[in-house]
Amino acid sequence: MPGLARRVKAKILQASTSEVYGDPAIHPQTESYWGNVNPTGIRSCYDEGKRAAETLFMDYHRQHGLKIKIVRIFNTYGPRMNQNDGRVVSRFIVQALTGRDITINGDGSQTRSFQYIDDLVEGLIRMMNTGDEFIGPVNIGNPDEFSILELARRVIQLTGSKSKIVFQPLPSDDPQKRRPDISLAFDKLGGWQPSVQLEEGLKRTITYFDQIL
Repeated sequence: MPGLARRVKAKILQASTSEVYGDPAIHPQTESYWGNVNPTGIRSCYDEGKRAAETLFMDYHRQHGLKIKIVRIFNTYGPRMNQNDGRVVSRFIVQALTGRDITINGDGSQTRSFQYIDDLVEGLIRMMNTGDEFIGPVNIGNPDEFSILELARRVIQLTGSKSKIVFQPLPSDDPQKRRPDISLAFDKLGGWQPSVQLEEGLKRTITYFDQIL
């Protein structure tokens, strides 16, 4: 894709991920943090793949002057997610709506930040509209932090489900904390910050899954 962008003289955005930070040793995560990633773990194919992609984009920028934008996307959810995509929000909602047990990896104390899709799209558009001198990387995510157990309880409450919460073994290298520092995005993207809070976003997403199920 960078090669194509170079040939047609296009500006190109790389949708990177918060997974480049791995199981972070600093909290919240800033763009200057280099991360804590196991290069041989079961998650490394994704984590290291995204890190390598950032490297390739930067090399094209330095070597060929390619106009690039790098955005590190934190957990995002919303309508039109695939019900079988394995993501925690969609999994919990589908399990709750179908009356199955809500399955949590570990004890549920690990935390995540959940960003509604509309806020992400707004951030991406603003990033592409910045001047060529700003390439990122920049965090795009919601800095509000919730435990996985709290997310499960909210989904049960909002769906009115009778589902029970059950706990499963925690996969190796599963990050214990994940929360973006969005100071840079606020500064460079015209005051961008998330506007849809978790409860409202969950209600919209639950309505969608209720319709397709």
